[in-house]
Amino acid sequence: MTLRTLFFSGLLLAAIASPANAEEKFRVCADPLDPPYSTKNGDGFENKIAELFAKALEQKLEYTWFPNRMGFIRNTLTATIGDSEDEYKCDIVIGVPSGYDRTLTTKPYYHSTYILLIAKNRGWDDIESAEQLNDLPLQRQESLRIAMFDRGPGTAWLQKMGLIDQGVPYQTMTGDSENNVAIQIDKDLKAGKIDMAILWGPTAGHVISQSPPKSYTAIPMSSSPGMRFDFSIAMGVRYGDKLRKEMLNRLIDEHFDDIQKIIAGYQVPLLPIPKRQNHKDDD
Repeated sequence: MTLRTLFFSGLLLAAIASPANAEEKFRVCADPLDPPYSTKNGDGFENKIAELFAKALEQKLEYTWFPNRMGFIRNTLTATIGDSEDEYKCDIVIGVPSGYDRTLTTKPYYHSTYILLIAKNRGWDDIESAEQLNDLPLQRQESLRIAMFDRGPGTAWLQKMGLIDQGVPYQTMTGDSENNVAIQIDKDLKAGKIDMAILWGPTAGHVISQSPPKSYTAIPMSSSPGMRFDFSIAMGVRYGDKLRKEMLNRLIDEHFDDIQKIIAGYQVPLLPIPKRQNHKDDD
């Protein structure tokens, strides 16, 4: 599908601008406690992007809150209201992986990577690359305490490097109403329960932001064949909701620099978005 023809573009813009078709609310599906992405207080970067878009459309921002865990899409984006078959609880998920198979996805609006985050003054200040961990003397390796999640490339990398026994296990989705992964890792790093963690860029940025400057060494993980650490993030809408997808694509283009500034303000490591992206389209 393409929107390059002038005719279709004109129809799309007319539909978006027409008072008869305009959405009165910018309805977002979000987690109420998922820093740095979203919180009920509205201080996550996805909250700020939602505010930016709602203001641009002159719409009221409205949230449907649900913990970001298994069943999130089913209980928010594709959940209908009451007995209705075509009235949904919310319309937009601000952050999903580009090409996510549970939603129709927009073009990506940022690209980040996993980070090896190391607490300073714990005896690991000489580490300048992730690969150095594999070359440490056995006695020093055995003293390593690194967060290991139940899923994700960090755990696969630890296994590949033969460091799985040094992992301290964590769940990616805790189901805890008072702690998400970023909050728990921040607490445990400060308490000395772990010395380092391989974290997705936004999560690493949140942990860094909760401590004084230079509390951590942040080393970007490099992707290699069979081991990918960098990913693009897009927005998600329901399958079939093509007009909303194209509206969001237009907003991403028009406000791209503002979006990057918002995200960078949360100390998220940003990489150039690859030119070729496989974001999903519905046939």
